[in-house]
Amino acid sequence: MASGKKSLQNSEALPAWGGRLDALVENKLTLSHDVAELHLYETFQRAQLVELEFGAPVLTSMLTGKKVMHIDELKPFDYLPGESLVLPANKPMKIDFPEATVQTPTRCIALTISGEFIQQTVNYLNEEYPRSEPSELWEVDTNNYHLQNNFEISSLIDKIIRLYRENNVLKPFFIHNSLEELIVRLMQTQARRVLVDQARKYMSSHRLAFVVEYIRNNLTKALAIDELSNQACLSKSHFFRLFKNELGMSPIQFILQERIRLAKQILSNPAKSITDACYESGFNSLTHFSNAFRTVERISPRQYKQQLA
Repeated sequence: MASGKKSLQNSEALPAWGGRLDALVENKLTLSHDVAELHLYETFQRAQLVELEFGAPVLTSMLTGKKVMHIDELKPFDYLPGESLVLPANKPMKIDFPEATVQTPTRCIALTISGEFIQQTVNYLNEEYPRSEPSELWEVDTNNYHLQNNFEISSLIDKIIRLYRENNVLKPFFIHNSLEELIVRLMQTQARRVLVDQARKYMSSHRLAFVVEYIRNNLTKALAIDELSNQACLSKSHFFRLFKNELGMSPIQFILQERIRLAKQILSNPAKSITDACYESGFNSLTHFSNAFRTVERISPRQYKQQLA
């Protein structure tokens, strides 16, 4: 993939702080790269409706603490660790810091990325790895901006922070590749959220949305790749590649994720047992169910149910 060489000027990369926010952010560290800048912030005081705006496309991610975000005409929403925002350049926002103190500071990062570099990455993906529907293109959807970090995005954010702090002659190369991967992972996450959350809405026009809905309606059956590829009217290999490219996981991984999601709903019913959750969510073995649940949720089904009691 071609490397973006446009350097970010200070007016493009740095956030436009109000005087009040200058006083709030006691620690700020900015680290530069030719196509992106990483800003790390610590805030130690409670405040409300602090104005903030970035002059370049930005990914922000919460590390510790809590913010309440006011963006456009949306209802204010909590912004918590493990979550990210993807915003276009010059998008005004107002921020509450309801819990920031010296003992429990609010920490976050902001990664401003050259719009030219983002577009180069998007163009490459559309040329080499087109989406499943010819009418659709890969894009970074800045209207679909509030997202829960998955494992891949969380790991990439941690990696990028570490790379920016490294003293390594190959650091620019590593950062460049990690930024490309981050952009692709974000697009996959956004596409997956549309397909997964709104599958029923798009199932008549999008073959993968149809398959997602088919999987959900048949979770208690043994679902084979051959059957799913037939539902999508694609060859097995083509279906597998498109599904993984678009949703960021294999069909088998998605089926497991959906079965665990259903099992959690069943476990939330006090009248249902772990055995009920196992078989009613499509597993045919308590041992397999327990191992799969622990792999996905990091706790056992019994521990999960005890938490709900």
